[in-house]
Order: sequence, then structure tokens, then C-alpha cells
Amino acid sequence: MVTIIGGGLAGCEAAWQVASRGVRVRLHEMRPVRPTLVHQGDRLAELVCSNSFRGDKLDNAVGVLKEEMRRLGSIIMRCAEATRVPAGAALAVDRGRFADAVTAAICAHPLIEVVREEITAIPAAGATGGPVIVATGPLTSDTLSQDIARFVGAEHLSFYDAISPIVLAESIDRSIVFRASRWGRSLRGDERRASSTPTRVGSESAHLEGTGVAELARQADSTAESGSLQAAGCSLPEAEPEAEGPACGVDDGEGDYLNCPMDEAEYRAFYDALVSAESATVHDFDSVQFFEGCLPIEVMAHRGRETLRFGPMKPVGLPDPRTGRIPFAVVQLRQDTLAGDHFSLVGFQTQLKWGDQARVLRMIPGLQDAEFVRFGMVHRNTYINGPMVLLPTWQTRAREDLFFAGQVSGVEGYVESAGSGLLAGINAAHQALALSPIEAPRETAIGALAYYVSHAEARHYQPTNITFGIMPPLELPAARRSRGEGGPRRKDQRKEALAQRALQALDNWMGQVAIGAPA
Repeated sequence: MVTIIGGGLAGCEAAWQVASRGVRVRLHEMRPVRPTLVHQGDRLAELVCSNSFRGDKLDNAVGVLKEEMRRLGSIIMRCAEATRVPAGAALAVDRGRFADAVTAAICAHPLIEVVREEITAIPAAGATGGPVIVATGPLTSDTLSQDIARFVGAEHLSFYDAISPIVLAESIDRSIVFRASRWGRSLRGDERRASSTPTRVGSESAHLEGTGVAELARQADSTAESGSLQAAGCSLPEAEPEAEGPACGVDDGEGDYLNCPMDEAEYRAFYDALVSAESATVHDFDSVQFFEGCLPIEVMAHRGRETLRFGPMKPVGLPDPRTGRIPFAVVQLRQDTLAGDHFSLVGFQTQLKWGDQARVLRMIPGLQDAEFVRFGMVHRNTYINGPMVLLPTWQTRAREDLFFAGQVSGVEGYVESAGSGLLAGINAAHQALALSPIEAPRETAIGALAYYVSHAEARHYQPTNITFGIMPPLELPAARRSRGEGGPRRKDQRKEALAQRALQALDNWMGQVAIGAPA
């Protein structure tokens, strides 16, 4: 049996991978027994920040990572596809339906037991009868956090993370905002290859082939009627009727974002109000470490008067259809639910006091009467120093039976967290089955991430998103090198070549190594 601590993205993905290889799983989730400051309920895999899994095309590294995870049988990717909402070239989900889908799938699996209790210490070697995966996320409880610090022999590293506000759709002034995706980019159905991608999994996961998430939810509901889900600590909300509208991810001709245009005077007034507003928690921006990929808007604003116009408020590629001109600045709103009744402010993470949030954000054209479903907030993210603690298999250097995965392991991002859980789950299952651990090739996105976390410079280590920059550079054939030829010079060509190499390396690796239980 494999014990997993934490029912977030990494923990659920790890549990799925272990159980799909015929190994029993005990998944511990402390909510609702021990709630956190930012979670809204007790469902598994609840998204507390954005509802976006970021780019879904192969011209960015996270799109490559997602495609690799689809080919490796990721439950997180499957549930994300089933609950996606329009978001241009990105993969965004209805966060409630997504958590429902993951919860249903995990609770319905006959080899997964969900236990609702807080774990306050890392289990001793051999105490659980098998490998242990710690996937407690950035909001690890204080008591367990202290024990993790004791185990790794050092204080945790940490940074502050912020959450964007969400507004009620009916309170948005549609006479001011306009629908568009930047540069007109939107994912069409023929660009999403997940449905045609072969998945290689262990023999015990055969019952999943051809099974959609909706069917998994029905299986879960059926199981719940017998009381077994409640006994396992799972709870499933009642299914909601399907929302009508354009298919998710398909360009309906109007674009997938709502855009709030600003002229120069409006931007200047907004900027002045933003930098003078009061922070709720952290006041000394220079002494506090934020994750650079998720900075609060007020922190960015304090870096320069034009910073926001080159960041979350950049107007390029978004001409206002009523004027035909590019606005001075633009605030984008992304659909947060399948029903389209909630919209989040893209890139508008903030830690302002709620009263100031409402006042300042209502200065945005189109949001003058905005009703807020959720205000932005900031929370502390805790993580270990991966290069000091971890191997590329996500095992700890000190104990081969102990794994870390997810944001607590030192990765950043939803997809990266789930990807680390995927490999940790495979290797934990291998250990339970007395098989050798495996390392994904560094040429793949999932392998490059594992290598970075375990081999980066420890003294200055910070969590990272997956980027092409942490993947090995392209190598030219000897004949071309002898002629002095270079590699692809254009950035788009280089990205395409790296993506093709990654997926080819993944397919070759999957065909050469045993990544599942023997038949």
C-alpha cells in the first residue's frame, strides 16, 4: 500500500497513478477537519488561485508538459478537459466542476481510500507498510511543516502568493467591455489532440479505457448510494445541469475574454489610486519575497508607472472593435465557471484591503458597478529546498520510501504540481511492486522539471514553472555541425523543435521502460 498525504492536484494525480498500477492507496486529506485560510470547501483538488492551467498549445513549455501528461494517463488533465471553459489559447476550467470531477474519480476508484484527518508528522520508515508521498501543498499545516523541517534538517523556504478577485458576470457593463482573445488566438477542436493520444498505463487501469469523467461521476454516485464513499471520507455534490453555449475551447467568432479598455487618463487615475491603496497584510514590498510569476498588481505598480501596461494590462493584440484602435491599457476578464456567471480578473492578484479593492477595481471601465464574488488575498507558500532533498524520481535522498510532490516539493504551478505527482505516483507504485524507479528523459518537459528540482543551485533555489529554458539545448547532427550550420534561428522554430523532440523522447521512453504493473 502507498500512503499519500494531501488531496490536492499532486496528491490526487499520484493516487490515481498508483491505483492504476494495481496498488492500494490511502489518501489523507485534512479538510474539512482542519480547514485552511483560502480553501472554500472539502473537495479534492480544489483550485484556490486562478482557474487557468495556462497555455495549451505546443509553442510553450507548459503546453508540452500537458500533452506529455495526457499521454501518461493523467487524471488531472482528463478532468480539466472535461470541465474546460473558453479561455483563448489557454486551458481554463470551471473550478467547481473540476474539483467535483476529480473528487468523483478518486472516490470511485476501488483501490483508493480517502481518509479525512490531519497528519501531523511524517510517518516513520516502515510504519505504513509501504512508500509515503508528501503532497501537502503550499498550505501545509504548521505541525506537519515543523516535522518536515526537522526531517530535511533546515528551515523551509517560502514566498508569498496572491489570488485574483472574481466578479459577478451580471454586474459587468457589457456596453463598455468587448469580447476578444489576444491576436484572435483561440483553441479549436482540431488542435486538441488529447482524445486521439494513446495512453499507456498498467493492467489494473483497463477499466478506465474509453471511460469519460461523466461516467466516472456516475460510477461515484452509484457507489455513494451504498454508503461506501461516505465511509471513505468522500462527499459528492449533486450534479448540476449542463450549461448551454459554445463548446469549450472553440472560437465562437467573438473571442474568449472580456476586455475592459482604458484610455491614458483612465489608466493614470487607476494607477495613482492603486499605489496609494492600503495593503491588507504585507507592507514592505522590498523585504518580502513574492513569486515573480504571480506578483500582486500593487507590487508591480510600485516598480514603475508603466509596468502594468507591459504586464497584465498590456493592450497589444486587442483592438477595440468599436474604434478599431488599440486601447492605452486593457484589463482582461476570464470566464471562471461553465455557466459563465463568474469572471476572474486576469493577472490581478492582490493583497489590498477589501474596501480598497472594491474602490480601486471599480475604477476599471465596465466594472464601475462590479459585485465581487471573491476578493483577492495573499497567503504564504512553503516549500523545501528540492536540490538538497530530492532525487529526479521525487524520492528523498535520505529515505528511498519517502517522496515529495507538488508545490511543497519546490515546483510552481498547477500543471507542474500534478506532473510531479504523476512521476512520484509511478515510482511509489514501482517501489510497492518491487520494481526499479524510473527517471523521465531530460529532453521531456516532465523529465526536465524533475531534473531541475533535484539539481538546481541549492543556495539560491526558487520554485520554477516549466520553461523551455530548463530543457537541454537542441543538438545538431554531426554532419551539420561539421559544416558550421546552426540550429533553428527563429524563436518559434526553436520552440517547435524542442516540443517535437520532447514528445518523441517521451514516446520512445514509454516504449522502452516498464511504467506500469506487469500484466
